[in-house]
Amino acid sequence: MKKISYSLLLASGLAFGQFFEKDKVFTKQDTLKGSDTQFRNFWDVKKYDLSVEPDFAQKSIKGNNKISFEITKDVTNPTFQIDLQQPMKADKVEGSFPIVNYKQEGDFIWITTNKSFKKGEKYTIDIAYSGNPTIAKRAPWDGGWVFTKDEKGNPWMSVADEGIGASIWLPTKDIWSDEPDNGIVMKIITPKDLVGVGNGKLIDKKAMGDKMAYTWEVKNPINAYSIIPNIGKYVNFKDTFNGEKGKLDLDYWVIDYNLDKAKKQFQQVKPMLSAFEYWFGPYPFYEDSYKLVDSPYLGMEHQSNVAYGNGYQNGYMGRDYSGTGVGLNWDYIIVHESGHEWFANNITAKDQADMWVHEGFTMYSEVLFTEKYMDKKSADIYAQGIREGIQNDVPIIGKYGVRNEGSGDMYPKGASMLHTIRQVINNDEKFREILRGINKDFYHQTVTTQQIENYISKKSGIDFSSVFNQYLRTTKVPVLEYSQKGEELKFRYTNTVKNLKLPIIVDGVTISPTDQWQTIKLKKGSPVEFNNNYYIDYQKVQ
Repeated sequence: MKKISYSLLLASGLAFGQFFEKDKVFTKQDTLKGSDTQFRNFWDVKKYDLSVEPDFAQKSIKGNNKISFEITKDVTNPTFQIDLQQPMKADKVEGSFPIVNYKQEGDFIWITTNKSFKKGEKYTIDIAYSGNPTIAKRAPWDGGWVFTKDEKGNPWMSVADEGIGASIWLPTKDIWSDEPDNGIVMKIITPKDLVGVGNGKLIDKKAMGDKMAYTWEVKNPINAYSIIPNIGKYVNFKDTFNGEKGKLDLDYWVIDYNLDKAKKQFQQVKPMLSAFEYWFGPYPFYEDSYKLVDSPYLGMEHQSNVAYGNGYQNGYMGRDYSGTGVGLNWDYIIVHESGHEWFANNITAKDQADMWVHEGFTMYSEVLFTEKYMDKKSADIYAQGIREGIQNDVPIIGKYGVRNEGSGDMYPKGASMLHTIRQVINNDEKFREILRGINKDFYHQTVTTQQIENYISKKSGIDFSSVFNQYLRTTKVPVLEYSQKGEELKFRYTNTVKNLKLPIIVDGVTISPTDQWQTIKLKKGSPVEFNNNYYIDYQKVQ
């Protein structure tokens, strides 16, 4: 198959890295949004109990969010920071404790108190909100609400807000490191002829005059950007998957005219779940079900509420991201966005700078799925193909504390790094144990890149710290320079971080190149064949 150039992917909207802002100058507001400030670091969110009612004609929404939280350290007269981005308005703010005053200033609600709070105490803040939220111009690559119509002219509404934050519409503590430990309850109020679909399981449905209220419950922790209401002319069909933790409910909500296509295309879900449970361990949210929902945009990994908009076709909008043809054997959005249930939703990066933990592992999940669904040769071809999308413009890891993502390379380069690490470990069962261990030992937690890096090094028994530094913190790709005379192979690394420790297997022998020339004797004198599964460049020199 003809290789799809990365520039074509960009032009057609197929490239990822959806929220990366190069050379941005950061402000105090960015720090307030991205850091665990003195206005956030003394309280821990336990639950969101929210409602949302969109008005299609006015392109507006209204509702409320009751935030339950626990005090994590003794503090006197603190100020609480609640995030709600302009032009949304807080109409009313109440608390289960005395509030001296509250004011909305920019993208924040400041709640002042005159009280001493003790560690372990539990309280609530209840905020009624309304307004015309930011409208997405190109969801999911930018953030905002989508007010559109389906093919039959019926209203169809949803939101995508991973990069910009859930506070673009919902008053929350909008920082990745603090998820509601006890989940959420979300009531979606719709016109009577439409259906509201949310995260988790439907626990109530009732008429309210000429409206309907659909109430959904999530029992597990959930990242705020995954809290998504979908409103449209939905119909539902169900299935079950017999997985590692028993029976998993499969819940599919699609626009009515897509029902037949969905019943066919969504047959890929069970092989996908089977492959991911093999590699990563049990699906992390059995209590909340697995759900695919027709979306008015391409797709997103909303927890137990995966947005699907790939047109009921294989590949990525009918194309193969890897340019090899392998990716046309399965539906990219089903596989990739579901992979995020393990990496992004089960374990979430504490800071957006470490978003490679979401995207690098999840793009590599495509390789692992291909290996189980097809074969290892096809998986290796796919893994090598996705490298064509790597730009090596800026490092994968962004700036901490300011809601800054690194390069979009976090997808293909992150996956290529993991594929390289797998070659070094050279034991697929151990590699699988590490992947399953990450999802077990960090189950429903927020993590830092350092935790994941240290875990892989410890569990593999190999110090990968220089490998992580090479691929995550620089734009350099290691170059193995070599020359061969008969059975004699001379080699060294260039373009590396200092003291890179990245051994490779050549002719059945493990070599550990440095920046100094070394020589080994090969088993035969024919031209050496290198393993292209390592993400390094091979350069023959005289």
